Amino acid sequence: MKVLSIQSAVAYGHVGNSAAVFPLQRIGVEVLPVYTVNFSNHTGYGAWRGPLISPADVSDVLTGIEERGAFPDIDVVLSGYQGGEGIADVILDAVSRVKAANPDAIYACDPVMGNAKSGCFVAPAIPILLRERVVPAADLITPNQFELGFLTGTEPDDLESTLASADAARAMGPSTVLVTSVERPDRPEGTIEMLAVTDAGAWIVRTPKIPMKANGSGDVTAALFTAHFRETRDAASALAKTTSSVFDLLQATFDAGARELQLIEAQEAYAHPRMQFEVTQIR
Repeated sequence: MKVLSIQSAVAYGHVGNSAAVFPLQRIGVEVLPVYTVNFSNHTGYGAWRGPLISPADVSDVLTGIEERGAFPDIDVVLSGYQGGEGIADVILDAVSRVKAANPDAIYACDPVMGNAKSGCFVAPAIPILLRERVVPAADLITPNQFELGFLTGTEPDDLESTLASADAARAMGPSTVLVTSVERPDRPEGTIEMLAVTDAGAWIVRTPKIPMKANGSGDVTAALFTAHFRETRDAASALAKTTSSVFDLLQATFDAGARELQLIEAQEAYAHPRMQFEVTQIR
C-alpha cells in the first residue's frame, strides 16, 4: 500500500506527518510525506519556530511526485490539520489527479478543528471550508464528536444522536466515518469510545480513558484506521486494530510521564496489536 500524506511536520515531538508516518511504515505501508509546515514543535507549547510552507510550494512538491510517475500507485491520499485556506485547494487538486491516475484510490480526511474542551483552534475560515468543500470530496473522515457536530450542524451526545450525525456526515459525501472520541452520558465512568460507520453497518469499541492530553494521537488514529480499512475493507477489524495500537501508545506515554507521544517506544503496538478490546456491532 502507498499513502500520500499531506500534513504538517515537526522536528521535536510527534504531530501531523511526524506522528502518522512511522506507525504506517511499521505496519508495512509505503508513505510519501508532503509537508504543509516545518515547525520546531507543535503550537500547543505557545512558541515555535520554522516556516509555514506556501500552498504554491506544497503544490510544486506534489507535481514533482506526479512527474516521477507515482500517482497511479497511490492507494490513499491522507490529510490532517490545515493551517491556512489555500492548502485545501492544493489537497483537493492532488486528490483529483491521484484518482484520475488510480480510480481505486481513496481520500481520507481528518477534519481537524478543535474539541469540546478547547473549542475551535483553527482559523475561522477553516471549519467552513472543511464542511463545504473538503469533507464532501472525502471517502473517509475521522472527526471527533465535537467536529462531527460542527460538520453536520447537529449536537451528537448519546449513541443514537451520534449515529444520526455520522449518517448526516455520510450523506455529505464520505462513505465511511470514524468518530474518534465518543463521550456519551450513559457510558461507564472513566471510559471513552470510538465509533465506525459504513454502508455495511456501525461498530463501537470502549476503552479506559487515559487521563492525559496527547497531541498527535488523533493523527496516529486517522492514519492507522485508514490503512487497516483500506487494506481489508473491514471496519470492525480496522477499529479493533487501531484502538489496540493507540491505547497502548497512550498508555506508554502516560506511564513515561511524557508530554510527547512515545511513538518509537510503542512500535510493537502497531506491528502486533494485542486486540484487547471487544468491538460490538450496533447496526
